Amino acid sequence: MQKKLTITVDEHVYEGLHQIVGRRRISRFIEDLVRPYVMRQELEAAYQQMAQDEARESEALEWSEGTIGDVSDEPR
Repeated sequence: MQKKLTITVDEHVYEGLHQIVGRRRISRFIEDLVRPYVMRQELEAAYQQMAQDEARESEALEWSEGTIGDVSDEPR
């Protein structure tokens, strides 16, 4: 569900948004910038939940250990 928000910005910022981002993309641009700051707790909870999944963690460890050999085989 989306909510409408009215904000006030400096005239130069407004003009810059229109020039750089484009008229119909400003809302998405601002949302993408703000999301990491307001969703941080939700993200941390998701990471904790993923870390508790032993099968997934085992698979991730196996994958990361397998990539080490790829790097060491490359000439310097």
